[in-house]
Amino acid sequence: MLTSRQRVLNALAYKGCDRLPTFYQATPEFDAELKQHLAIGARAGAMTPDDALDAVLGVDMKEIAPRYIGPELRRFPDGSWEGVFGERYNNIPYEMGTYPEAVYLPYAGIEDVAELDKLRFPTAEWHDYSTLAAQCAAWPDHAIVFGGAGIPDFMNGIARCRGVEQVLLDVGNRDPVYLKLIEKRHEYFLGYCEAALRAAGGRIDILALGEDYGSQRGLLISPRTFDRLFRPYMQQYFDLAHKYGARAMMHSCGSVRELIPRFVDMGLDILDVVQVDAAGMSIQELHREFYGKIVLRGTMSVQSTLPFGSLDDVRREVAVRQELYADGGLIIGPTHAIQPLTPVENVVEMYRKLTTCATFSRTAP
Repeated sequence: MLTSRQRVLNALAYKGCDRLPTFYQATPEFDAELKQHLAIGARAGAMTPDDALDAVLGVDMKEIAPRYIGPELRRFPDGSWEGVFGERYNNIPYEMGTYPEAVYLPYAGIEDVAELDKLRFPTAEWHDYSTLAAQCAAWPDHAIVFGGAGIPDFMNGIARCRGVEQVLLDVGNRDPVYLKLIEKRHEYFLGYCEAALRAAGGRIDILALGEDYGSQRGLLISPRTFDRLFRPYMQQYFDLAHKYGARAMMHSCGSVRELIPRFVDMGLDILDVVQVDAAGMSIQELHREFYGKIVLRGTMSVQSTLPFGSLDDVRREVAVRQELYADGGLIIGPTHAIQPLTPVENVVEMYRKLTTCATFSRTAP
């Protein structure tokens, strides 16, 4: 049996695996329900509940992060909290739970680039990377992931500081304020990623990045706009990952089929989360066109199969992926955070079909 790290690396190299490597992500509400269903508290022992759940599900990847040591990030009486760019978030309730949403936008209304000189921007030195090597050493048999979908996230990340509508206008107009914000965000995150890769001493397997270029029906921006505004910056992150022996993984929701050839040309190793319900993103079509060129991560729908499918539907979708990607090219998991009201039995069945982990058998609750 392969270790988790071997399994992931084999999938990335199309060398064949004992099973498809997998990962897990869910909203706090669903996560709590799943842990209760699987009696994770009783199983955890010396492990944290999150690590115990990963062990039961057979998750092959572990995320690491540095310690924040920068200026104090304030919390406010209304429950909101400050981000590193001066934005503020609060948990906004919706029908099934809460989501953190931006409630204060520090760059809203700025029309003159000179006004940005009055603001404080984060630097890579706001983080302590000294524990990263030890964090990696704690999981020698797992693939190590650093980063996340918010890096560099020039559209969503700046929208949380400036407003979604304004950023869409900025992209179309190539607004000088927005272009300067891209530069400042890039300077911070590129330094942050390189400091982490260096501190980990080559043990980081995947540098996780993110942006959202697609909607349910097509691209949010044209390929030409991607080439002009974002490609030169994203290329630096992909190259940085490769410099330190890591693979580059980029998150994008939505239909990004038109951009995938560009991602391949740029050397992107893994496309995450592969929203198969979006236009042109079916698993069969992506396999036919891009198998052997780029690895996919995700593909189990949180819009259709997991929340609304039957157990047979879940088994069938897993089986399709096991057949198409038997020799590698897929890290399987949900297409986004698994949402509240998703039948827990469907998610349990997905991981049961995927894993060979002895602790997660048909006798599990």
